[in-house]
Amino acid sequence: MKIAYPLTALLMVVGATSITACNTMRGVGEDVEAAGETVSEAADEAEDDLTDGE
Repeated sequence: MKIAYPLTALLMVVGATSITACNTMRGVGEDVEAAGETVSEAADEAEDDLTDGE
């Protein structure tokens, strides 16, 4: 019984950390996706500018 409380507390901390890390990784994924879209749009605009000059 003496080990049950610390073990439960440890599992709760690990679980809370895992949930937070998951949300953080989701946010990072969304940021990377937005950055990729911005770069892609800039590349498309640059290509359009180059082909308009022909």
